[in-house]
Amino acid sequence: MTTEKNPQNIDEFLDQIGERTLLRFSTAGSVDDGKSTLIGRLLYDSKNVFEDTLASVQNVKSTSVAKGEIDFSLFTDGLKAEREQKITIDVAYRYFSTARRNFILADTPGHVQYTRNMATGASTADAAILLIDAKLGVTEQTRRHAFILSLLGIKHFIVTINKMDLVDYSQKRFDEIYNEFTGFSSRLQVPDIHFIPVSALNGDNVVNHSDAMPWYNGSTVLAHLENLYIKGDRNLIDFRFPIQYVNRPSHDFRGYAGQIVSGVVKVGDEIIALPSLKPNKVKRIQTFDGDLEKAFAPQSVTLILENEIDVSRGDVLVHPNNVPKAATDVEAMLVWMAEESMDLSKTYYMKQLMGSGKCQISKIRYEIDINTYSKKDCSTLQINGIGRVVLTPHHKVFVDSYKKNRKTGAFIIIDQLTNSTVAAGMVLDRTTVKQLEDDKLNDVSGNLFKSLSDITYKERCLRNKHKAKTYWMTGLSGSGKSTLSKEVEKRIFAEGMQVYRLDGDNVRLGLNSNLDFTAQSRKENIRRVAEVAKLMNDAGLVVITSFISPFEDDRKMAKEIIGEEGFFEVFVNTSLETCEQRDTKGLYKKARAKEIPNFTGISSPYEAPVDADLHISTDELSVDDAVSQIVEHILKSC
Repeated sequence: MTTEKNPQNIDEFLDQIGERTLLRFSTAGSVDDGKSTLIGRLLYDSKNVFEDTLASVQNVKSTSVAKGEIDFSLFTDGLKAEREQKITIDVAYRYFSTARRNFILADTPGHVQYTRNMATGASTADAAILLIDAKLGVTEQTRRHAFILSLLGIKHFIVTINKMDLVDYSQKRFDEIYNEFTGFSSRLQVPDIHFIPVSALNGDNVVNHSDAMPWYNGSTVLAHLENLYIKGDRNLIDFRFPIQYVNRPSHDFRGYAGQIVSGVVKVGDEIIALPSLKPNKVKRIQTFDGDLEKAFAPQSVTLILENEIDVSRGDVLVHPNNVPKAATDVEAMLVWMAEESMDLSKTYYMKQLMGSGKCQISKIRYEIDINTYSKKDCSTLQINGIGRVVLTPHHKVFVDSYKKNRKTGAFIIIDQLTNSTVAAGMVLDRTTVKQLEDDKLNDVSGNLFKSLSDITYKERCLRNKHKAKTYWMTGLSGSGKSTLSKEVEKRIFAEGMQVYRLDGDNVRLGLNSNLDFTAQSRKENIRRVAEVAKLMNDAGLVVITSFISPFEDDRKMAKEIIGEEGFFEVFVNTSLETCEQRDTKGLYKKARAKEIPNFTGISSPYEAPVDADLHISTDELSVDDAVSQIVEHILKSC
């Protein structure tokens, strides 16, 4: 931890404080993982506990620690019920600082019953400390919290594996939990995940480095929090200024006060007010310290406009060339928080930053199985259920996608009868068909039309003397997909067929060279390949693809793009052990050494096909026999 230069006077002291950046972070994890103890230890060892607070905690009799020792959880668990039950119930906020940074932390409950409190505490956080009990490992609640944190747009996870003292500070146990967590977290689209082994009770790697774990050379929890870079997380592109107060101290002054939640505004900028769409221009940007030429998120300012217009609290000022989506249907992920299950026949109240009003939950597209992160059909959502829904507001609303803007893309659902919050939602950036139709006249895509060839698909098939299909080969790296696809291509070409092979490595070296291996990029990789295969099928070619394509949803998407009649799935079913033994490229060895992140089968899951058209086991079959089976299928279907 950095040391602070002693100030010589009050001005120097205030300057030092003013230079500190602010980090908001929250805790998450299963009940009894030690969240409150970790935070208590963090506050105590960083000397952020006042003497009277320390004295009051020392006077409390606790069965959790030996006589004379400090129960660190009591620094945040202040409710009587929390101290009686030894669990966190409500969100506890604490403010502390070090020489480098100011912090606002939210210690949230881990019990499944209080998941809504956890989501509330994390909703404004820049980062999250996700605790895992070293003895218990990854639990269902760990997965649930990780998924909710990713939905909330938190880009920085500090996965803190606690109670290492109970597993003899074992590096092997740390690696096991590391591998299990990274195995499912690759689908969460969280760009920054950092792992730290700690013992909160003993203070190992919380503020000070631990001598008990010489195998760990990384930062402590506090050092990581102090050095975490978050400025790049701010949205400085989309200007959004919700008006919180109309300042009218005299007849010749009218200012609109509020906090810029995203973007930048300058004197002279043209703006429009939502929902009235009235245009105006920024005349002055006023603050307590004087006027500014420009301001940016998250500054609080008063904007004085050139012309007086009828706008009030709740309206939003934006740039005219960058406006939120005007929608009559909203696609969103919803976390259901109420004891009473969701009722699609009921009218709810939708409250958001850019307007509020009545709405219906018109459709549930799917629910997330929190254990596997797979999608499942459902007719309602129960408490703590997470699903994708379609909301139909009773009036047009303005929304940004949550991924683009956490402030304007979030909302809550309120029960009109009880006035209780029943759900929290995040707007998705996907567009519905109805929205496309509504925006067609204002969208450049409305001027694009599909150009069809004068040569029909049937004519091409007659010329080639065979039908055009796509054979989609999927399997682990090293399963033999590329070897089989090359031989299949040669054999059916020798049979007189027009054929082309699309290989995963070749495509990534060219067409998809701009994509990485995150879940989002992997999905885009498959989408592009499917579109290319469809074009080749339209040209009359048989297409053989060779892609790991590990996720069932991505393969279904490819099938929808290409068409059900022209898509055949070939599962090259080879065991992980066999694939690792082959490992001609040395990729598994690098993945085991953590040199390759999100590697399928090691740190990222592979969802095996359930209803593949062909199952080819290269554990049992020779290359020649496997190729013969695939070629026979192609000759019959084409």
